[in-house]
Amino acid sequence: MPLATILFALLFYAAAAVLAGGLAYRIVGYLRTPAPLKIPTTPAPTTRGGVALRLLREVALFESLFKAGLWLWIFAWLFHAGLALVLLRHLRYFTEPVWSWVAFVGPFGVYAGFAMVAGLAGLWVRRVFVPRVRYISTPSDHLMIALLLAIALTGLAMKFVAHTDVVAVKSFFLGLMTFRWHPLPDDGLLLVHLGLVAALMIVFPYSKLLHAPGIFFSPSRNQVDDPRERRHLAPWAARLDPKN
Repeated sequence: MPLATILFALLFYAAAAVLAGGLAYRIVGYLRTPAPLKIPTTPAPTTRGGVALRLLREVALFESLFKAGLWLWIFAWLFHAGLALVLLRHLRYFTEPVWSWVAFVGPFGVYAGFAMVAGLAGLWVRRVFVPRVRYISTPSDHLMIALLLAIALTGLAMKFVAHTDVVAVKSFFLGLMTFRWHPLPDDGLLLVHLGLVAALMIVFPYSKLLHAPGIFFSPSRNQVDDPRERRHLAPWAARLDPKN
């Protein structure tokens, strides 16, 4: 078995464990964080169905970003929509036979990589050249954008510049899932791409990128605006309430 295959197999097992464990740890932390006050951002829905619709609009359309600024919304939506299509396309490396809807999305996922790059480039330019955004940006903000951009560019390069053996790549990942390893192609660009992806998996649970699941636990988004109709009492406060 080639050394690169062994190293990357172990790397992806470790990265998957860190990603799953880190996400579980952070989500449990979100669930345990008390929300003692009613703080939905107004205008807010007054029913649970309205809250669900609001979260759907936020996830799918980035409603709050649209209200904050058109260019920010364009770049952010381009990146996230492109990323979603790219991830769906990559499901073909983990399924056999490939699901029909994944095959349908595949061609769109190829060019969605360009949308990813355009969105990330716009977000990076904004962090560098807009003074108020540059002031609050940290090195980790730039590193995350650089990491995502490098992943997108190396992926596009393997598609349009230096092709790799995608059949062998699929065999490698299917083998990882069944613990029956298959050789990984000896392709430098592929190894760089996979190494960057593994790095992203490892840092994801401990970075600002965690806003992906975090939005569902934001009290300003997931609370019903009914403070006059119903008293809001956090569990820990209820235990201290003399009435209880």
